[in-house]
Amino acid sequence: MKNILILGMGKVGTLIGVLLQKHFSVTGLDIKKPHYNYPLDFALIEGDVSDEAFMRKNMKNFDAVVSALPFFLNKKIAELALELNIHYFDLTEDVSTTQYIREISRQAQAVFAPQCGLAPGFIGIVGASLCQPFSKIRDIELRVGALPRHPNGLLAYSFTWSPEGVINEYINDAEAIHNGVRKQVTSLDGLEYINIEGKEFEAFTTSGGLGTMCETYEGKVDTLNYKTIRYPGHCKLMRFLIQELILKNEKETLTRILENAKPPVKEDVVYVYAVVEGWQDEKLLRSEFYRAYLPKEIAGRTWRAISWTTAASVASVVEMVANGQLPQKGFIKQEEIDLDGFRRTENGRLFE
Repeated sequence: MKNILILGMGKVGTLIGVLLQKHFSVTGLDIKKPHYNYPLDFALIEGDVSDEAFMRKNMKNFDAVVSALPFFLNKKIAELALELNIHYFDLTEDVSTTQYIREISRQAQAVFAPQCGLAPGFIGIVGASLCQPFSKIRDIELRVGALPRHPNGLLAYSFTWSPEGVINEYINDAEAIHNGVRKQVTSLDGLEYINIEGKEFEAFTTSGGLGTMCETYEGKVDTLNYKTIRYPGHCKLMRFLIQELILKNEKETLTRILENAKPPVKEDVVYVYAVVEGWQDEKLLRSEFYRAYLPKEIAGRTWRAISWTTAASVASVVEMVANGQLPQKGFIKQEEIDLDGFRRTENGRLFE
């Protein structure tokens, strides 16, 4: 793997290029060149990713494609990657998109690794790592939150990444294992309060965060769930908008309202919290992982926590495939990725 095409030159896509250009020949592609007022050290192509002929012509020149596009654009990109026999990586949280990519990857002679962001992605790698010392597992509880450090207003939130992606997670049903049974549960349910280092948060069910983990751990655990961390009060207001005002049927309107009301902030924080309970040597024990990631300076610029954690996650998986640490073809589950190997990559070390 030498030549990599990155689709979507937003903040995350641009940073993926910055991180990968140390080891690969990188080209970025977007419908318009980035509007940032600083130079990039990799090539850029302007073009419409929905133009199949244009994409086929350009993608054939690369060994791998990394999609930082909205989830609804990824199916066609994955189809072209299969046709052209090139490695495919993305950040999607959308369950149906991932299921489709997994199905077509059965024919692949290259790697297909969707869901390489934070959740799904890094949180699944962490959760699986916590499970390893246990002979029998009872509970796996995974929590992630990307939040403003200094919240204001009743929503106490800022859209530091795709509003479409956030709304998709809030509306679609989520998968979980409860009382040993794999099932679908309603997003925005399961509200709980958690205390992290003296700070109070709420967490509630959202779609997509577990990736393929329910399939992997079905029959092995009593409880497996994923919840999104927010400041207290957020869930109640989102229920009001989505369920009572029935804006779940007006996604474009809801997106426009929230983008206008809660624009991105520079000072954000990403919380990653995982808990596994089970038995070691016939003793019931609890293992925890907690980190709070803040904005970080990379390549002379300061990047939001959500941007660099997401970009570094997928960049680390790309490194592991290139280094032969992961299978060289077929579908890769995030929970199959070794956390220590992830941390040993150049981009994985950013998480330390």
